[in-house]
Amino acid sequence: MLDLLANFSVYALSAFGVFVIAMLLITLATKHKEFELIGKGNQAAALSFGGKLFGVALVLGSAIAHSVSLVDMVIWGFIGLVAQLLFFYLSELITIRFSISEAIEKDNKAVGILLLLLSLSIGWIIASCLTY
Repeated sequence: MLDLLANFSVYALSAFGVFVIAMLLITLATKHKEFELIGKGNQAAALSFGGKLFGVALVLGSAIAHSVSLVDMVIWGFIGLVAQLLFFYLSELITIRFSISEAIEKDNKAVGILLLLLSLSIGWIIASCLTY
């Protein structure tokens, strides 16, 4: 039983470490300041940022479920994170008719919802790709 608890703890701490790194990289990758906007009650920023985080969580969950070792899980977690960030930049093409950062700063909830769902969709696709 202690072996299982130790194994769980190591995987959980490692996954949370990757998650925190992902959170930091996401905040660095965006032009607007999510935490500052969220602190001011900007719902679009919260939707967009929350979607990115949940997308990363989907990828990490798949990496945990399908990894053969802790190192394998961390590697695939970072690969998924990089893929998530690349697709985030590609999403700029989908939204080329408006500036994402400007829309988020103006609390455009429609854009926030679109980015939330886009991030979840991307996370699900990447997570599913990690199963093969």
